Amino acid sequence: MAFVEAGWEVAGLDRSHGADLSTPETAKAAVEKAVAKLGGLDAVIHLVGGFSLGTMAETEDAVWRKMWSMNFESALFVMRAAMAPLAANGGGSIMVIGSKAGQEPSEGLTPYAVSKAALHALVRCAAAELAGTGITVNAVLPSTIDTAANRAAMPDADPARWVKPANIASLLLWMASPAGRDMTGALVPLTGES
Repeated sequence: MAFVEAGWEVAGLDRSHGADLSTPETAKAAVEKAVAKLGGLDAVIHLVGGFSLGTMAETEDAVWRKMWSMNFESALFVMRAAMAPLAANGGGSIMVIGSKAGQEPSEGLTPYAVSKAALHALVRCAAAELAGTGITVNAVLPSTIDTAANRAAMPDADPARWVKPANIASLLLWMASPAGRDMTGALVPLTGES
């Protein structure tokens, strides 16, 4: 909504409307649908992700695969699908949501932290590969985000210390703006007071 309010034309893709980013083919189809609706592509914000508690030894393989698919592969597939339309439009921004846990893992978050750390590496590699194309690639690394789901899951925590979604949106808007064009390959921490 922050982008809409700032005057951007937005194509939102989500599962409730049939978007599937779990394979290269379905991600490409989703991006192509957005490009057709918008008439081009200036920026991509990849918000897909999942969270799981667990240790390396105790987490079931299915959870590892789910974290890998949601937090890494979906971003990889969308980035690859978006590169050509962004280049055809003269460049643009690819932005993803990483995690503080991907840089500073803590006990009990292993599958999640590993998948986010891989996402961070992907951002750095993509930025290096796309240098000189006019396409920037960056990540925002929040700690706990103040959402209804997190408030319900952690009723005894102090949400005043958490990152506000509006602040994430403001940073993403800046990254996508002309002022943000000089930044690429950045992993920007946004950790509130946590």
